[in-house]
Amino acid sequence: MSAPVIVTVTMNPALDITVDAERVGPTDKVRCCADRYDAGGGGLNVARFARALGAPVSAVLTAGGPIGARLVELLDDAIVPNTFIALRGDTRESFTVNERSTGRQYRFVLPGPVLTTDEQQRCLEVIDASATGAAFVVASGSLPPGVPADFYQRIADICRTRQVRLVLDTSGGGLEHITSGVFLLKPSVRELRECVGSPLVTEGEQIAAARHLIDRGVAEVIVVSLGADGALLVTGDRCRRLAPVAVPTVSGVGAGDAMVAGIVVGLSREWGMESAVRYGIAAATAKLQTPGTSTFDRADVDRYLDQVPAPTSVVAQCSDLGL
Repeated sequence: MSAPVIVTVTMNPALDITVDAERVGPTDKVRCCADRYDAGGGGLNVARFARALGAPVSAVLTAGGPIGARLVELLDDAIVPNTFIALRGDTRESFTVNERSTGRQYRFVLPGPVLTTDEQQRCLEVIDASATGAAFVVASGSLPPGVPADFYQRIADICRTRQVRLVLDTSGGGLEHITSGVFLLKPSVRELRECVGSPLVTEGEQIAAARHLIDRGVAEVIVVSLGADGALLVTGDRCRRLAPVAVPTVSGVGAGDAMVAGIVVGLSREWGMESAVRYGIAAATAKLQTPGTSTFDRADVDRYLDQVPAPTSVVAQCSDLGL
């Protein structure tokens, strides 16, 4: 069997549980209904979405206890090839409640199991073996307790050695400790703010912060997701603004992962960067209209792709942020 084009890495996966409730409030029991269960965590979402888009993909994940076993079972049911590193601790759960009376969404996220030094080393060995022959490695999501903040940098070093392009979507220490080797970085504005330690109020400041990371050699390309405002595509010599497609939202959970999946699938088809990011926006748009972290229909993504406006050039005076 040939190696998958895309390999995703999820160090801290979760069993995503999504329910509806008429009203969420303190003290009283919140009666829930319409429960659904999905294999979640950034990399697993990307793997499921990439497969829905028809791309050859494989997932690397950690899994521990009955919840971890359930997670692997859900991946198998979704026909997503996977390799899991068995943990002594239990895989976490994430809980989302949709409040019907207001349309609000409440998300509860657990920290995950503590990984031992031996388990971390086993993860790196599996990632190294899985990356061999792949075109892209997508590392996405938070790092679990016990894992050093430079762990994603170690993955970047593996990708450099294997000559595989790394796509990274993370936050906090995992993002702040990346120094080199990322092909494409996809932070949200909030994550970019936290990374550079600046409020980044204006578009020019956001572009300046992204260019600062590119100039430092952290990444070659940065796609800043702006939520309902679309995205900024930033390289060393240009910046493009990409507008969103306005649709009613069922759930925003996993939309960023859908964007990553669309971008990487587009690149795996040898599309240009701007076309790939437009595909990412189309995938995120389709994801907004599905419940929980469930997958979308490929036909919907193709339909929304026709509605994504062409990118526009951004000419901005980038403020000196003192970075």
